[in-house]
Amino acid sequence: MKARGVHLQYTFEAEGQRGAALLNPLFDLLSAVHEHGSIQHAAKALGASYRHIWGSLKHWEEVMGEPLVTWAQGQPARLTPFAERLLWAETRARTRLTPHIEALRVELERVLAEALDGSQHVLTVFASHDLALPRLRDIASQQHGLHIDLRFAGSVDALRALDAGRCLVAGFHVPPLRSLHEGGNLAAARGGAPVFAKVMKPLLKPGQHKLIGCVRRTQGLMVQARNPLRIRGLPDLPGSAARFVNRQSGSGTRLLMDHLLAGQGIDAASIQGYDAPPEDSHVAVAAAIASGLADVGPGIESAAAQFGLDFIPLIAEDYFLVCLKDALEHPAVLKLRQALASPAWAQALATLPGYEASHSGEVLALTKALPWWNYRAPKKAAPAPR
Repeated sequence: MKARGVHLQYTFEAEGQRGAALLNPLFDLLSAVHEHGSIQHAAKALGASYRHIWGSLKHWEEVMGEPLVTWAQGQPARLTPFAERLLWAETRARTRLTPHIEALRVELERVLAEALDGSQHVLTVFASHDLALPRLRDIASQQHGLHIDLRFAGSVDALRALDAGRCLVAGFHVPPLRSLHEGGNLAAARGGAPVFAKVMKPLLKPGQHKLIGCVRRTQGLMVQARNPLRIRGLPDLPGSAARFVNRQSGSGTRLLMDHLLAGQGIDAASIQGYDAPPEDSHVAVAAAIASGLADVGPGIESAAAQFGLDFIPLIAEDYFLVCLKDALEHPAVLKLRQALASPAWAQALATLPGYEASHSGEVLALTKALPWWNYRAPKKAAPAPR
């Protein structure tokens, strides 16, 4: 088959774009035929005539050098195996690159905003991947005169970016572990503290850093639609045929999985694919499962809903923003806190499955919000006298 070149382009429009969608007429066409099973219905969905859609299909078949649709009188239109593979491969590639595409789009928006209005505040935020934060960026821009330069990274990488001075605010997430003096469970403290404290304690310093409440969201297992393997939770994974697709090392979700497995006494090595090549966002994990390349993986409920997957909730976790104490009164950070505390933010979260506002915009003490800071390993008992 002759190689085909790929050309990328972008445009400026009067209305802003939400998310990291990449428009392509071929994949818009294939998606419409796949979803509606009819060239006529696909044409209606795309707002085009039957003749135009039929001509477009023939054009793309000539460009690609392969048939794209099988169709017979009285039978539904179906994508050919080649077109199915092409559609899923493009979907996975696009979702895997979503954080990077979003970062590029935001950077271009920042350049345009600075050219049009030099008075708008710009705030660089490195944050663990999340589907609600782009909506926060929209609210901040439209209602508070703040342009958030949002760059997705793993939780640990985001905190390192803050430590290195590459951003003013970072975003990370942790499960709500209760401290012992507040009635927490000793086993839970021991199970959770080492996993998160080992990598995060060196990057978060009481008195130097301040947390800003952002959101609480539900993490769990995403599985194929109708859950054909009947997975109910983590204990069903060891030794099973389920193919697991994981997140990258240093991501908050990978740390969460390590924490939950340790808490249930499950050896990660017993889960097929746990240490296989990972994905770097919730939507990329969801796309891998939806395309049939994996059976189960960790993620947030909204990512599962986006790809029509079933979702098995495991835990509600807190997503925090963090900055240096001295940055709390920075004009851009003040505007960020206003956006988080606004009714518009609560309304945006209400439309996303698995999200709720939690101390949004409030400044929180690090040691109270992260109780594993108070965790101390028990002293070893003195040897018995001989």
